[in-house]
Amino acid sequence: MSKYLIIGNSAGGIGAAEAIREVDKVGAITIVSDEPYPAYSRPLISEYLCGERNLEGMLYRPSDMYSRNHIETHLGKKVAKLHLESKQVELETGEKLNWEKLLLATGGTPIVPAMEGMGKRGIFTFTALDDAKAIEKLKGQARRVVVIGGGLIGMSVTEALVKLGLVVSVVEMVGRVLSAILDEPASCLVEAALKSAGVKLFTGKTVKKILGRGANEEIVGGVELSDGQKLDCDLVIVAIGVSPRTQLAKDTAIKLNRGIVVDNYMATNSPGVYACGDVAEAYDYIYGAYRLTPIWPNAYMGGRVAGYNMAGKVTEYQGGTNANSLKYFGLPIVTAGMVNLPSKDVYEVISSADGNIYKKIVIKDDRIMGIVFMGDIQRSGVIFGLMREGVKVTSFKDTLLSENFGISCFPDEMRKNKLQRQGGK
Repeated sequence: MSKYLIIGNSAGGIGAAEAIREVDKVGAITIVSDEPYPAYSRPLISEYLCGERNLEGMLYRPSDMYSRNHIETHLGKKVAKLHLESKQVELETGEKLNWEKLLLATGGTPIVPAMEGMGKRGIFTFTALDDAKAIEKLKGQARRVVVIGGGLIGMSVTEALVKLGLVVSVVEMVGRVLSAILDEPASCLVEAALKSAGVKLFTGKTVKKILGRGANEEIVGGVELSDGQKLDCDLVIVAIGVSPRTQLAKDTAIKLNRGIVVDNYMATNSPGVYACGDVAEAYDYIYGAYRLTPIWPNAYMGGRVAGYNMAGKVTEYQGGTNANSLKYFGLPIVTAGMVNLPSKDVYEVISSADGNIYKKIVIKDDRIMGIVFMGDIQRSGVIFGLMREGVKVTSFKDTLLSENFGISCFPDEMRKNKLQRQGGK
């Protein structure tokens, strides 16, 4: 019997385990994961692929974290079935684990669209360390790669492949790359950086068919696009994104929408069952709605809130939103909140552009709703803080993009309160 059973060993699961141990020093914690590794940072698998990091350098916490916190682990084991009535999970090995409180931190499953020619040797996804290891085994035999997907995962693996000296073509169904987190001017800057690095872009197209290599239909030799164009390649990497891994909750009483539905305490509608991370629809403070926000910090913070509540410390999730800080091909990017506007009539946009530097702030009802900083990301943290805190920026919005913007631009009372919180005089 585990007092706390956590299914998932990534950001959300680790956040929950750490929060539980802050409150309950002795209650039995068990973590189950179908991956055999200690918790590692998934955003770093591209650096593993191109040889910039090894597993030790990717670890999210020291490998002795489990023993120090008296956490029992079942790594490399998959949960086959969830029994809510008996508070039991069944592993594929046949083992059964009982629990008092359960956290589903199962993450996401790679989206793989139906394409003719699937099943050939040389087709991969790119969301886990084993994906990078599998690609690594064949990279010496490859010269050309087609990456399907121009989102975060696609850009990440593309940069790693370019660093390995491979010729990369990116096929993106939408008309531009990173369309979910960037507006059109920002996407154009990224596309220019990609082309400068030798990456070939095919936007507004899909892969219709994966072709064999000559007479050998079992090995990848190219792809055929939706417009009939054919691209030769040795590897195909499907990097479209992930969908919530809700399989365990299906056919149970747990309420599902696109993901698992949770409240502000990360609790599901089933007593004693919680969910967090990519699988959960948690509160987004920008959109004022419960939605999927599959990013690492939100998973960790949601996990911590779930852990506190599982251990009896009532804690409310303050909400997260889409927020990313990244760097592709030497171009630093910070983006958060609402960037592509559903109705421009009710939003005010402040922006500036100069070469590879682009900045944009979206305002509604005097509050910041979204930001994009590219090339020069200084002060983006301050702007994000104002957005996160819901600060009204009416009296100083004209200074938000100025080179000397900082706390000195705040109204007197606001500046005083900020300094007091920071321990100033």
